[in-house]
Amino acid sequence: MENKRWYDKFIETERALELLQKLSPEAQKKIAKDMLDVASAIKNVNKENSESPLSLGLRRVLGLYQSNQNRRWYDRNKNLSMAMKTVSTLPESDYVHVMEGLCMSVKD
Repeated sequence: MENKRWYDKFIETERALELLQKLSPEAQKKIAKDMLDVASAIKNVNKENSESPLSLGLRRVLGLYQSNQNRRWYDRNKNLSMAMKTVSTLPESDYVHVMEGLCMSVKD
């Protein structure tokens, strides 16, 4: 069965979102800021790397478009919505690393 959303193939995303949903709004806001900071740092490094992909891919672009419909719980949270949109534009390997790091930091 094919995944509906581009990130469904990553178990790290499912785990990270489950952990995030259990946090207080203040903790969610802090984590969202940290995610944005990490994504910004990764994007700056990738600017220097000529092998970075030029396209997000159709499924990822559609996911960004559909996030404006606010169907997912985190899309209704301004901070997390922005963080997830930003992180979703990273190359897949970087995205997975961010989600893994999020899982490790929230568990502690």
